[in-house]
Amino acid sequence: MNRREFLATSAAASVGFSLFGAESSTVSTSLSHPAILGGNPVRTTAWPAWPVFDETEESAMLKALRGGKWFRGSGNQVVGFEKAYAKRAGAKHCVATSSGTTALLTTLGALNIGPGDEVILPPYTFVATYNVITMHYALPIFVDIDIATSQLDAEKIEAAITPNTKAIIPVHLGGNCCDMDKILEVAKKHNIPVIEDACQSHLAEWRGKMVGTWGTAGCFSFQASKNLNAGEGGAIVTNDDDFANLCFGFQDQGRPKGTKFEHHYTRGANLRMTEFQGALLQAQMTRIEEQAKRRTENAKYLESMLKDIPGIQPQQSYAGCTRNAYHLFAFRYNAEHFAGLSRDKFMHALNREGIECAAGYVHMPKGTHIQNLLANRHYQRLYSKDVLERFAAHCECPQNKALCEVNVRFTQNQLLGPRSDMNQIAEAIRKIQVNAAEIMKA
Repeated sequence: MNRREFLATSAAASVGFSLFGAESSTVSTSLSHPAILGGNPVRTTAWPAWPVFDETEESAMLKALRGGKWFRGSGNQVVGFEKAYAKRAGAKHCVATSSGTTALLTTLGALNIGPGDEVILPPYTFVATYNVITMHYALPIFVDIDIATSQLDAEKIEAAITPNTKAIIPVHLGGNCCDMDKILEVAKKHNIPVIEDACQSHLAEWRGKMVGTWGTAGCFSFQASKNLNAGEGGAIVTNDDDFANLCFGFQDQGRPKGTKFEHHYTRGANLRMTEFQGALLQAQMTRIEEQAKRRTENAKYLESMLKDIPGIQPQQSYAGCTRNAYHLFAFRYNAEHFAGLSRDKFMHALNREGIECAAGYVHMPKGTHIQNLLANRHYQRLYSKDVLERFAAHCECPQNKALCEVNVRFTQNQLLGPRSDMNQIAEAIRKIQVNAAEIMKA
């Protein structure tokens, strides 16, 4: 069934309301009783399994195992992955790390970020972006998001810059892209390095060039949920020779590349990737292009249906985003078009229909993250009371707060099945909308 046939069938089957607001007198059995009220769910089968693997991964892991060189310093699997990923990204260098978090931590270490420094980030992100800043005892400065795209609002960055601003971390959230044109313009004007958090955006592109390669460096995660998966793992890509060397040294106990313990940078840690991760990632890279193509096709098809449902607003992309990697498929939910049904109850009803969904991130600026930071004895020792009070007073991000109250999202593996899966998602949402008033009473 194609989109036109699906919409025609759905509209004809609805009770007094269709995707286009048209009246209909035909009653649909599938839409009349939602699963939350005892009806049959739209979907009863499992979503595509993740991760995807076969003998390709088995052979790669066995090769690393039997080679007997499990440490990146003596083996060649991590080096092989670094070369392959740098080539795919269009970057001169790739430095593999133990996770996306340690990739970010390494880049800030290479920039010598520390106490007294400020780092700009969006509030709508996984907590790791925040954590790596506080691990260096710098101040995380939130800049509000653009609610239509869920990305950092580049127009608001300049107002947050002070003489202490030492880095900007835009987050390419969910596979989507930040407005890198404006971000780089502001960063260049103030001579501030840009570290792209691309942990969720493998293969995403801004103006035909992969994210992570626009700023000083870009960081990627290969954690179990990610589109490129090794259970854990991370990588830094950069075109800056000196910065690549600093990153390599920081993740390898502070040792510059090709040297021994007698040479040492100021700081460092063991943040290295294992040979097993390197082998697994090279195997997983054989699948990434085909999987990305399927996600894109399904996401665009699903978006074409959902945007016609009143109260459902799919996440937008900027014009410069020439490829969305769709690690997440997100939309904003408007309860007014669902008889006042709360988002939580809407999601519960959707899950009961067999359509797995989640709300997304919490409003970090007003959560325990900031409260606990202000009470942290190290921060109280490093920063004056006035500095901390001013910092707390500027943690206002109204657009982020609004998004956290209405966001709903699906995960990337839900986009890997046939087109009929997308039809089921749209059908389930319509089913809830038609029956929203009745669900409200339950």
